[in-house]
Amino acid sequence: MMGDYDRIHRMCQKRGELWEDPDFPATQSSVFYHQKPPFQFVWKRPKEICNRPVFVSDSTSQFDISPGKMGDKWLVSCLGVLYLCKGLFYRVVPADQSLSSEKEYSGVFRFRLWWCGEWMEVLIDDRLPTVNNRLAFLQSTHTDQFWPGLLEKAYAKLHGSYEALKYGTLLDGLADLTGGITESINIRQDQATCGRMIGKMLDMTSIVTCTVQPVSPQANKSIPEKLTNGIQIGMNYRLCTVERLETYKNEPIQLFKLRQPGGTGSEYNGPWSRDSDDWDNVPHKEKERINAIHLMEGEFWMNYNEFVKTFTHVEMVHLDSDTSRDEPSLHHKRTWQMRLHQGTWQRGVTAGGCRNNPETFHINPQLHLILSEMEEVVISLNQHSIMEPKVIGFTSYSLPKACMDSTGKDFFKKNKSLVNSQYTNSRQVSHRCFLDQGGYLIIPTTFEPGQESGFTLRVYSSKPLKLKLLDTVPSLLKSAIMKAPVNLDGKTFVQYESVFLQLADEHRTVNAFELQELLDACLPNDYIKSCASMEVCRQVVITLDSTGSGRLKFNDFKDLMCSLKYWQTVFKNHSKDKTGILKAERLKDALLEVGFQVNTEVLSILILRYMRKDGTLRFGDFVSAILHLSIAFNLFESKDPLLNGNIKLNLAEWLKSAFVC
Repeated sequence: MMGDYDRIHRMCQKRGELWEDPDFPATQSSVFYHQKPPFQFVWKRPKEICNRPVFVSDSTSQFDISPGKMGDKWLVSCLGVLYLCKGLFYRVVPADQSLSSEKEYSGVFRFRLWWCGEWMEVLIDDRLPTVNNRLAFLQSTHTDQFWPGLLEKAYAKLHGSYEALKYGTLLDGLADLTGGITESINIRQDQATCGRMIGKMLDMTSIVTCTVQPVSPQANKSIPEKLTNGIQIGMNYRLCTVERLETYKNEPIQLFKLRQPGGTGSEYNGPWSRDSDDWDNVPHKEKERINAIHLMEGEFWMNYNEFVKTFTHVEMVHLDSDTSRDEPSLHHKRTWQMRLHQGTWQRGVTAGGCRNNPETFHINPQLHLILSEMEEVVISLNQHSIMEPKVIGFTSYSLPKACMDSTGKDFFKKNKSLVNSQYTNSRQVSHRCFLDQGGYLIIPTTFEPGQESGFTLRVYSSKPLKLKLLDTVPSLLKSAIMKAPVNLDGKTFVQYESVFLQLADEHRTVNAFELQELLDACLPNDYIKSCASMEVCRQVVITLDSTGSGRLKFNDFKDLMCSLKYWQTVFKNHSKDKTGILKAERLKDALLEVGFQVNTEVLSILILRYMRKDGTLRFGDFVSAILHLSIAFNLFESKDPLLNGNIKLNLAEWLKSAFVC
């Protein structure tokens, strides 16, 4: 099957024209959507900027990217990490593209980025913003390679504009470019833990980097500052290995081998650097054993004391087995076991907010994690709201392995949480914790209830694990229709019967139109009257009429009035301050009290059908939902007399059932 890239490429070749992307036009708004551009851009293709543009050059290992006028140093550092992982690099930047070959060039380029929980192919044209015939943003300083500027454009397209990249972060960028989950650890806060973790992570399919984070942002400077030992501030250095060796005096030394993207204009010159005298104290065999003599471009050694004194943070990307397979430098590592769940926070259905909202917290998605043995796991929650990120986080509880259904409100009131992530408006929130063998409940949430977004939750472990969504099994716990007592002859019902008979036909029955008049006359003049709409009256007739005539007897009407009284009580129990308005988040519990246990998918449809713009339901909406469910359950039970839990319908039966519901 031909993809979009091949289709566009062939179409342009056939027409003899260069592609222009209609979804990300060469206009000012694609660069700055919020502020007024400080300078005028001219959009040019690489062949209009230099004589011999190159997409990617394999002949040089030089990494010479400068951030340009936007000053996105974080993106430069991300690309530096990617550039040191050539397998991952060519996953993101497909090599079968060219700026020089007329056969392969048609002005369209493609890149692969991890976006909203999946690998996405992004197509762009090669018109790039320039100022004075130079690329305005990311660019190669000493070569005519254009992959940085083109990849930046693909990334900007996903964000909606170049300006939006100003608000990006290195950890988000690393996740988008590798498909992994990220962690940042402050070396200064806990050196011992950091040292232990570095050793463990270097054995796993993780990319471990270290950086010196600036005390204050230096975004406007085009050249990064550097320390006296040559280490650049804001640049991520890949940590390759940790080795122990002994000097001639039998003194143990712990050394870290690091690598910076080549050609960054500065080389480490501190203790144990390439030409340091420290190496004179080490036997030749020791140097050969750790391969200390023949270093690749950009590689250098640093001892432990200098490492913790120099760097402020260790920043890691953990890759699953599928992604790490593309990176040769990770082939001999232990593979992370990963489980993933993609879900949504939907208003009124699964957007219950954090633990500060005890009445709605339980409606959030509930994920059951099962560990076969005690293990340190990394849990990562990624939100799909890019331009307007929500404040997100997650909470975990102990939960037996055998649990199959989602847990209710009481569980969270009686049990204390075991793990709580931080809550932040970052795209991704990660938390590392030790968990014993057993079962755990993970609740991903937005901080505020009612906020909508998609999300991806991933759990990484070095040991086998299981992750599944817990949900309620739909069932009818009791009939929602109340049967009026036989001896119910109160004054009120005598009055009801009088009005009923005035409107009834010769057979003492009423149809939906007459029922509406009847309810309008009999119901008290408050919010309960909202259930006297024509739509609800039609539903009432379909629900209570057992003959198929479309008419109700007085006994049916008495059942309805008793039911309405009970439903009104339930509605008041769950409405805030008894105001006659039910928040959508309370609908599931209200329906449960009436007798309906519904799963997330059914609840989602009910919310889409009955929730109002302000996120609430009136009593008439609630009654309509009850009748809707009553009809659906009655239909199923009539087709499933043996209670097998499955029914068969032909097309005619299906259409009839669908229209009745």
